[in-house]
Amino acid sequence: MARGWESKAVEAQIEAFTGKSNKSLDRQLTPEQSETLRVKENLELSVTRVKRELESSTNPRYQVILRKALVDLDAKLAQFEPARKAAAAAR
Repeated sequence: MARGWESKAVEAQIEAFTGKSNKSLDRQLTPEQSETLRVKENLELSVTRVKRELESSTNPRYQVILRKALVDLDAKLAQFEPARKAAAAAR
């Protein structure tokens, strides 16, 4: 069954919005900044996933592993904080 005009229009609007916001952000960032942002976002997503798994896990051994992973991810995320503060001070 074919999709209606309305659903195609909504899809086009969503693509236009996400495409424009990403392109404008990419123009403002250097390749190094873009890579740093990507790594930081991936770490934040991993933290979210680990927290969700920790909440739903009933296996004590797995919970220990998840807590260690969370500490490791938090340490990696903390490395980005001084860089962000220095960039804000430079402005």
